[in-house]
Amino acid sequence: MANASGFFSPTLPSLRRRIPSPIVIYRSGFCSPVGIYRRVLCSSTTEGAEKLGSGVSPSESRVPRIVSKGCKLVGCGSAIPNFRITNDDLAKVVETSDEWISVRTGIRERLVLTGQESLTALAAEAAKKALQMAEVDPDDVDLVLLCTSTPEDLFGSAPQIPKALGCKRYPLAFDITAACSGFILGLHSAACYIRGGGFKNVLVIGADALSRYVDWTDRSTCILFGDAAGAVLVQACDSEEDGLFGFDLHSDGDGQRHLNASMRENKVDQALGSNGSVLGFPPKQVSYSCIQMNGNEVFRFAVRCVPQAIESALKMAGLTGSSIDWLLLHQANQRILDAVATRLEVPSERVISNLAKYGNTSAASIPLALDEYVRSGKVQSGHTIAAAGFGAGLTWGSVVVRWG
Repeated sequence: MANASGFFSPTLPSLRRRIPSPIVIYRSGFCSPVGIYRRVLCSSTTEGAEKLGSGVSPSESRVPRIVSKGCKLVGCGSAIPNFRITNDDLAKVVETSDEWISVRTGIRERLVLTGQESLTALAAEAAKKALQMAEVDPDDVDLVLLCTSTPEDLFGSAPQIPKALGCKRYPLAFDITAACSGFILGLHSAACYIRGGGFKNVLVIGADALSRYVDWTDRSTCILFGDAAGAVLVQACDSEEDGLFGFDLHSDGDGQRHLNASMRENKVDQALGSNGSVLGFPPKQVSYSCIQMNGNEVFRFAVRCVPQAIESALKMAGLTGSSIDWLLLHQANQRILDAVATRLEVPSERVISNLAKYGNTSAASIPLALDEYVRSGKVQSGHTIAAAGFGAGLTWGSVVVRWG
């Protein structure tokens, strides 16, 4: 079963009767019996396949055992659109000004996709850069997690990423939908797949194009959002090198009324004819509304819940706020970043922020900012980062990681 601050393996009564196994508890909160099994039957990368090749009978190797593994972040990348919209540009569309926007949000400009650009292409570009930094071949990727709430296909865009990267081994790829919290949930999922599934290289990509769901005549929302993609490669390592220390994850459906883009029926009635047909069939076509947000409520939610989540993850990791090198929050509003940093007593020079240039890029904001700070040399190998995402759902979560 799963809880909010870690992953607990499912109970397997039949296996436990045969294999009494001690429990191992990792720093990240992952608990597993040492004898629990990893990977699917017949996978060529499992211990079972290796034993089978060396002459072990099939009955002994059908379900290989898990090996205690850690995981670490070894590469990052990002990609942004070409079209830039400044606050002055927005002032020509809605009643606002650069001063009004920057004072209230900290945002000065944002980038949005045009008709010639694709979010999937941005995600693939960010993933390619992460693999290049990690010096990992695309065919060595075992899993792709695309954290997005704006896929370009109703059924998900993740499988297009391995295709774009040229992967020939057909790795598993699927979407994670949690808006601005998506990337944090993706990191947690990657850790679970590595520790509980035997995966070695997991690409976690945050990519969103919320500009496609913004009402550009509503100054309360159109000033906030931009588009981007960011990625990290999470890699299996020895448990002594484990770099994912603690998690804390939550959701509250009651808060959905404060931030949503709900499904709605189109107005055209497509009912069958009146001769014996049933009204309401076939169903009306549906679409999604523009983003609806109660900014004051979302602000109060963030400054209340995010510090608590970070403190819980730090406690799990056995660390304090003063022991982290960087605080990396979802880039939603500079006032939220400042308020959370003050609550945690983290000095401003250790707070990662690139909000002014990109605005709120949803699931992309954390990996985009991380990539920028890594490539600038500010975030270095061995640095400890407390990161948190928060937003639609409402969902929120935190993770404490070591870079490199």
